[in-house]
Amino acid sequence: MPPEERFLPRFAAEPPQEEVPYGRWEGRLRAELLAGLPALQAGETEVGEPGEVLWYPDRSWHGRTYVPATCPTTSEYELFGYVRFVAGGDGREPSDFSAHLDFTDETAARNPDWQLDLCDEVIGSWRGHAGAVAAMTLVWGHPLVSGARIATAELAGLAVDQCELDNERFTLIAPDDYRHDLLEIAVFDGRGHELARESLYATDADEREEQLQGEGDDHDAAN
Repeated sequence: MPPEERFLPRFAAEPPQEEVPYGRWEGRLRAELLAGLPALQAGETEVGEPGEVLWYPDRSWHGRTYVPATCPTTSEYELFGYVRFVAGGDGREPSDFSAHLDFTDETAARNPDWQLDLCDEVIGSWRGHAGAVAAMTLVWGHPLVSGARIATAELAGLAVDQCELDNERFTLIAPDDYRHDLLEIAVFDGRGHELARESLYATDADEREEQLQGEGDDHDAAN
């Protein structure tokens, strides 16, 4: 085979290994995740009280396991984040727990045009050719279209991670923002037909387009 044209990490994370959390394990993860809620509630925004936590497939990378989650609140915000830990095994219990938690008012209920509901957080970096750095990014979400079976992360048209949906949810770990290339997330049905696709930067691009349109309107008005 010829040398690869684009040298970057592909399928770097382990596929999901565990079932959706339940029982005492779910309680432990929920407690770790929501430990950061009082700090959010102490801010100026009335975040509200948490509802049911929805857990997404686990993924392991760089010696740590990540279990992402989302959670609606009574104030119609959405909490999102993940619990990270060192997996157990051979009689050892999971250890070294930490969590990240944030909230947003950009929810699927307020955006009926969405086809994918996505969350993402940078969890590390990877140094590539000539010092270029990729942001290793945890992405989790669910499709808002029916029939999806597989989710992929793609960078410049190259698949860099893949995850089977579990309870209509998926988790990916993939390099992003590498040599000016940005991640796109796509979902496919069981026959490999693409059902939906979204850039992690769609909102930023839309905001920039609106800003440029506004500047153009101001210019026209001035003339």
